[in-house]
Amino acid sequence: MTPLQRSDIGVARRVVVKVGSSSISGDQAGQIAPLVDALAAAHERGVEIVLVSSGAIATGMPYLRLDERPTDLATQQAAASVGQNLLVVRYQDALDRFGIIAGQVLLTAGDLEHPTPRSNAQRAMERLLGLRILPIVNENDTVATHEIRFGDNDRLAALVAELIGADLLVLLSDVDALYTMPPHLPGARRIDEVPFGDALDGVQIGSSGRSGVGTGGAETKVSAARIAAEAGTAVLITATALVGEALTDASVGTWFAPGPAPEGSRLA
Repeated sequence: MTPLQRSDIGVARRVVVKVGSSSISGDQAGQIAPLVDALAAAHERGVEIVLVSSGAIATGMPYLRLDERPTDLATQQAAASVGQNLLVVRYQDALDRFGIIAGQVLLTAGDLEHPTPRSNAQRAMERLLGLRILPIVNENDTVATHEIRFGDNDRLAALVAELIGADLLVLLSDVDALYTMPPHLPGARRIDEVPFGDALDGVQIGSSGRSGVGTGGAETKVSAARIAAEAGTAVLITATALVGEALTDASVGTWFAPGPAPEGSRLA
């Protein structure tokens, strides 16, 4: 199968969309509705959509009377336990308008590293998509330890895209694209496309930042994009507010061209 081209983004049949905590929690919780609008529009076109959503800990924090993200594992797990339930309810409330049912999928890194749980996860995801359910994936923060964490949900999204052989991975953030340096600095230029295997020499990619609720940054997105591209999945990095355009329009964001799909994958 020919790798997906940027001009063909509207015909991608299986798409993973990842959204971060800072885009859907706190003052930005109102972005869930327009995000769901865009996902539902793609679903209506027959696209198989998987949403990888951060935000469980951030959503649970106010209910634990926490003003900032906890640093100890037990409190993170407690906040995730409360927040994951509330987060999925918010998504389902927004999806009800379209008659779409969400399915919750919680994973740890170990689930995708070992053959048996990986096969189980793949089978479950394939069945959910076959039933036209919209899987909402998150790291299983309630049981994950520091040693077995994905580290960030950008990486999780890339591994989920690889698991299900997605045509396209859309990584959403607060910035509309990848830039040659932090976009607030003078001289920063938007990067429209990254050819497969491009080392991005000369590009100043900041280290993973923390918004107070999230853990991702440009560095984690570039790393995730490379994982997905190696598996044959095209990647688009753009802003959460542009998700509707990202699923239909080739002009937004930064495009990471995919490499050849590994032999035996759905994309091969």
